[in-house]
Amino acid sequence: MKDTDKKAPPADQLNEAIGVLARRETEARLMAPLIDALSRAFGREEVLAVIRDTVIKIAHSQGAALADKYGTSSDGFLESLAAWRQDNALEIDILQHTKTQLDFNVTRCRYAEMYKALGMEEYGAVLSCNRDLSLIDGFDKGVELVRDQTIMGGASCCTFRYDFSRAGQHDT
Repeated sequence: MKDTDKKAPPADQLNEAIGVLARRETEARLMAPLIDALSRAFGREEVLAVIRDTVIKIAHSQGAALADKYGTSSDGFLESLAAWRQDNALEIDILQHTKTQLDFNVTRCRYAEMYKALGMEEYGAVLSCNRDLSLIDGFDKGVELVRDQTIMGGASCCTFRYDFSRAGQHDT
């Protein structure tokens, strides 16, 4: 079968159906033993690099899908966070929300708690936090994200500072 003969897979609707927290736990429970086994066979750093690159590509595609569904405004992006917040997965303190700026702190992250409870803290950043910059790039290349710290990295909160002032103004 040629690549041109392959059908595109159906749209990914797992986030809406089960929430991102349940999805990440399911992924982590599968990925951790795979990462360990592949690391023994091919070397840990090489395996983590491949996984990191793959997760980044997936997040970029997911960001583009969010933009298609919600538009590329700060309002649309904030609305899209509902799947990540489902089941109280994130507690967010919104500091500023305007047309051009969306600033918030995550004050509780059940993703970090879940990875820790599963004994998989070392994979949390690779499988979850690693997605943030690529997701927003896929959402709109004109949106900038500055995230200086994360709970997963040991900070008391995650800092998300989105600048939407150039949203929609990028070369495609």
